[in-house]
Amino acid sequence: MTLRAKYEAQIADGTLHPDPAQEAVLTEFDRIRAALLVPVKKGLFRKAPEPPKGLYLWGGVGRGKSMLMDMFAASLDGIPSRRVHFHAFMQEIHAAMHEARKTGVDDAIAPVAADVAKSVRLLAFDEMQITDITDAMIVGRLFEKLFADGVVVVTTSNRVPDDLYKDGLNRNLFLPFIELIKERMVVHHLLSPKDYRQDRLAGTQVYFTPVNAESRAAMDAVWEDLAGGPGAPLVLRVKGRDVEIPQYHNGMARARFHELCGRPLGPADYLSLADAVRVLLLDDIPQLGRSNFNEAKRFVTLIDALYEARVRLICSAAAAPEMLYLEGEGTFEFERTASRLREMQAEGWGD
Repeated sequence: MTLRAKYEAQIADGTLHPDPAQEAVLTEFDRIRAALLVPVKKGLFRKAPEPPKGLYLWGGVGRGKSMLMDMFAASLDGIPSRRVHFHAFMQEIHAAMHEARKTGVDDAIAPVAADVAKSVRLLAFDEMQITDITDAMIVGRLFEKLFADGVVVVTTSNRVPDDLYKDGLNRNLFLPFIELIKERMVVHHLLSPKDYRQDRLAGTQVYFTPVNAESRAAMDAVWEDLAGGPGAPLVLRVKGRDVEIPQYHNGMARARFHELCGRPLGPADYLSLADAVRVLLLDDIPQLGRSNFNEAKRFVTLIDALYEARVRLICSAAAAPEMLYLEGEGTFEFERTASRLREMQAEGWGD
């Protein structure tokens, strides 16, 4: 079934509401699907048909990009394809290149790209963004080889291609990749005025206290409603290190306080997280003070990163923001964090 047919069926049964901006991109998805469904005739003198251009779908958060991508992936009718978060894919590429180098190859990208091309005709990425220099330095050559082998790429992103790896180190070396995107993919702006995620959050409680069975059940219900499915680990590559977020799905991440603030993470890690997700569910924030001073400092840094990036925070905590940090060094500095936690609870915050 075409994506348009699936989309119209969901409008008919009330699952979706008509959105002209979403409807405008359905043709692009179905163009790719139709081209890939044409059988490839094999023969000694037969040249493989030119693959269709891919799709780079960008726009603001909550506009339905991931939802459309999920529907598209479900419409592919046996076309060898893979739907994967971009960060997770690049992590796999780094690991595969590490293994390839052990064989003594001069160019580790070539065999890795060839293996990917053998397994799929289409790669569907969620949230393409480049924040790590190691990704930036290999992604151009990797995708050049994938495109040359006929792999079609469809991706969502919160950024126009020209803003990828913006202000990154040695960005001039990355610019050919941006031109490659424009050459091999249709760039489409999903310009919907409606933020569906914020609509679903409207009136929803986003700060649960105290931490108990009731608040944990409430957090589970929010995740189920907004994420729309089980999460998978998200591995962020930060300055050559791996930072794993336990659950990620459709732009939403979830972790317990000690998984983010009980580990020796720093500003770069939290900035990378804030850049990668649009909503964070943070479970089990404890009472803070002398006994967990280092964790409290990391929590302050985390909230600053989320606040500056306008990431929506939903959390469960031992007490109200003003009552979280009552004794010990740093109580005065925490007043700003408490104020930000209050502000981040406001309806519409993060628009």
